[in-house]
Amino acid sequence: MRKRHVLAATLAAAAVPLGLAFPAQSHGYISTPPSRAALCAAGTVTGCGDIQWEPQSVEGPKGFPSGGPSDGTICAGGNSRFAQLDAPRGGNWPSTKVTAGQKLTFTWKFTARHATTSFRYFLTKAGYNATQPVTRANLDLTPFLTVPYNGAQPPTTLSHSATLPTGRTGHQVVVAVWEIADTGNAFYSCTDLTF
Repeated sequence: MRKRHVLAATLAAAAVPLGLAFPAQSHGYISTPPSRAALCAAGTVTGCGDIQWEPQSVEGPKGFPSGGPSDGTICAGGNSRFAQLDAPRGGNWPSTKVTAGQKLTFTWKFTARHATTSFRYFLTKAGYNATQPVTRANLDLTPFLTVPYNGAQPPTTLSHSATLPTGRTGHQVVVAVWEIADTGNAFYSCTDLTF
């Protein structure tokens, strides 16, 4: 009897660290071009807090841009646990070099497949100051790409190609919103580009 209790206690004690070692397997993020969450998860950017272990968890209220996260908290989906994603870092987030008018493919990596309403992609306006947090005032609130998904679940990875808007120079930010069909939430992914 005592051996069974010792064995059970040992197994329970071992299970706790294992459970903590594996973050909740949920949701998704843009892996290429690397989003801020992907850069943190890869260790390319440090000082990211919890997002380095949970790049897929940037979940916040849906309804963007009329609803959703408040200004200055958009890249973190309004989630204070991931506030490092909103910090402009002096305009020094690593960025992908692009040309206005070029076709660019955004690839999402999913760890949980949710019924999906749509994917929408927004870009900061000409003259955006990359040393400031992303707000609605410095975003073009008309998406440059909308992909309806009609309640279907995406596969494990999914790519969307878009022609980047013209009239942009310098450091810009793409805010991608994956809107879930059967909850009140969406997932937010910010990707830095240099035109």
